[in-house]
Amino acid sequence: MATENRLLDHERIDELQRNGYRIIQNGQKFCFGMDAVLLSGFASVEKGERALDLGTGTGIVPILLEAKTEGMHFSGLEIQAEMAEMAGRSVALNGLEKKVRIVTGDLKEASKIFGRASFDVVTCNPPYMDQNHGLKNPEEPKAIARHELLCTFEDVAREAAAVLKPGGRFYLVHRPRRLLELLETLRRYRLEPKRMKFVHPFVTAEANMVLLEAFRGGKPQMRVEAPVIVYERPGVYTKEIYEIYGY
Repeated sequence: MATENRLLDHERIDELQRNGYRIIQNGQKFCFGMDAVLLSGFASVEKGERALDLGTGTGIVPILLEAKTEGMHFSGLEIQAEMAEMAGRSVALNGLEKKVRIVTGDLKEASKIFGRASFDVVTCNPPYMDQNHGLKNPEEPKAIARHELLCTFEDVAREAAAVLKPGGRFYLVHRPRRLLELLETLRRYRLEPKRMKFVHPFVTAEANMVLLEAFRGGKPQMRVEAPVIVYERPGVYTKEIYEIYGY
C-alpha cells in the first residue's frame, strides 16, 4: 500500500473530508480544483452501477464518487503516465484497490480499452480551452489538463457515447461560453442533455461553470436546475459548497 514514504518530489497528501480519504497531489504539475468536486456532487452512481472518469488526472472524481455513492466499481482513464501512477498510489493509500481502478491510456481510445457499452455512468472534467487560447508550454501537465492539446470535446462525447450502455448517463463540467457547442456535440452522438446547472462565484456574478447530465439515447427534454452559488461573501463558502465538500 502507498504511504507517505512513497511521495515523490513536490508531492503532498491532502485530506478530502470524506470517509477519511486522502489524495496525493503535485502542485508543480496539476492539482484538482472546485470543478472536479462540483462534478462529483452533481453526478449520480446508483447501487450496482459501474462508472468511468475520462481524463481522471489525480483520480479525484472516482475516489470522491466511491465515497459519496453506492456504485459498484469506478475506473479512471488518464493519458499521462506519471499522473496515472500518482492516482494509483492515491487509490492504494485509501485501500480502494478493489473498487477503484486507474488505467493509463488515451481518452480517444476509451471504447477500445474498455469495450463498447461497458459503463452505466461516465464523468469528465475535460480541457476547457480550445486551440484559440495561447500556451506557455504545451508539454506541461497543467497545459494538457486545461487546453485541448490531446483531445477535443468531440473526442470526449464520442467515446462517452461509445462506452455507455443504452440509457447510461454522462456527467460533465465545462465553461458556459462553449455551451452551445457542448449541446450540439452531445446530441450529435445521441447523448441527450437532460439536466443543467450553472455555477456562479457570487450571487451577483455571471456563471463561470456549467454542469450537464446527458442520457445515451434519451428523449429531448432538459431541466435547468437552481444555480450553485460558490461564495456567500469573499473567502466564505455558501452552505451548499460546504455540504458538497463534506465539511
